[in-house]
Amino acid sequence: MTADKELITAQALADALHLSVETIWRYTRENKIPFIDLGNRQYRYNAGDVIKALSKTTINESPAPYQADPARKLTYQDYLDLPEEPGYRYEILDGMLIKEPSPSVMHQRASRNLQRIFEDYFWQIDPEGEIFNAPLDVTLNDINVVQPDVFYVSGEQALIVKDARVDGSPTLVVEVLSPSSARKDRLQKMRVYQALKVPHYWLVNPQERTLECFALQDEVYALVASGMDEEIVEHPDFAGLNIPLGALWRKGTPSPK
Repeated sequence: MTADKELITAQALADALHLSVETIWRYTRENKIPFIDLGNRQYRYNAGDVIKALSKTTINESPAPYQADPARKLTYQDYLDLPEEPGYRYEILDGMLIKEPSPSVMHQRASRNLQRIFEDYFWQIDPEGEIFNAPLDVTLNDINVVQPDVFYVSGEQALIVKDARVDGSPTLVVEVLSPSSARKDRLQKMRVYQALKVPHYWLVNPQERTLECFALQDEVYALVASGMDEEIVEHPDFAGLNIPLGALWRKGTPSPK
């Protein structure tokens, strides 16, 4: 493919050819269609060149192998091989690919404000610890790859922080619910985090203006703190950590203590 031709995304190509994006990705991975690799799993296509390539083969619109074969669990390497699709993010839960649209402004506002509260608190009590936010890959094991909205890795866990990812279970993981992700975060992810012994799992719901804090007790998550609207949530396991919920829903920077 020559670089001077008009290049389009996988989504635009799928729309033009009346195919699914998953089919375009699969043909890209199998080198059945010409493409240009821009790096960081970003690919571009020329529709004319792709049509010529497809005229020599039979189009198979069945889902990609990682979606169609329930007996085969996706791994971290499969995850790395997925082409980038703007507007979506991916995770693997128990070997199953999860695809979600990018979060909303309300979601990002709550995530950002909570991260700032965490930074003020954890950097005082654990200077060697780190606060991270999405998008950053966390490989809980080879078939569970997640991108928590906000999470805390304690100083004692420093070895799990690698150059490109966090390889292990953080001390505290927070997921901010969206309408498209609420069931996954409350059921699928909770089961995964519990099974892989993430000590603390929090759920923030900007739509309902609620916070639920779960802690691992006897290998099962127990609700140890919660609140809604403008309440201040005090966590029993983190002395001095008070979450003014009103600060999560507002624009701007949360007020300092």
